[in-house]
Amino acid sequence: MTAQPYPVREIVAAQRPHRKDAARNYDALLAAAREAFAEHGAEASLEDIARRAGVGIGTLYRNFPTRRQLFESVYADEVNTLCRVAEDVAGLEPWEALSSWLRRFVDYVVTKRAVREALSNESEILVACRDSMYDAGGPLFDRAQRAGQVRTDIDFDDLLRMVAGITSTNFLDDAQRDRVLAVALDGVRATG
Repeated sequence: MTAQPYPVREIVAAQRPHRKDAARNYDALLAAAREAFAEHGAEASLEDIARRAGVGIGTLYRNFPTRRQLFESVYADEVNTLCRVAEDVAGLEPWEALSSWLRRFVDYVVTKRAVREALSNESEILVACRDSMYDAGGPLFDRAQRAGQVRTDIDFDDLLRMVAGITSTNFLDDAQRDRVLAVALDGVRATG
């Protein structure tokens, strides 16, 4: 699989500053926001995000003038990562490629839950991200299905909804979440 021109790539590239110091601050703010949203949901404190990133609140507002822009940027960055992971795992055996991508998808679900609270389903960035995610993960699913490693009575959307539903619940720890996900994925594998 070669690098594809996913719409989300253009969004992420257009938002990221070109100066190295500004790009470092931008990346630090995205990472801090991702953590804060995962811990506290959509109501995470912007001051806390700036502190976690090691920058002042003014730097946060220069990069993200509104809370909505911060949500959209975090979401687009997460989906962009999912697209890169799809390319990185494409050379693996079909089932391993799909399950590796799905494990990264689980991390995305945590951020998505918090960010989706703040964004409309019709957001231009949300639509571009959804399209990019399906364009990246869909071929992995199709390849595994053609190889006879995934049940034929499900489609990619079914699989994503199942994984998102399972992983959006609260678990005691990551190990429990991973065990439950493994059981669910065993049900997706083709038998025989």
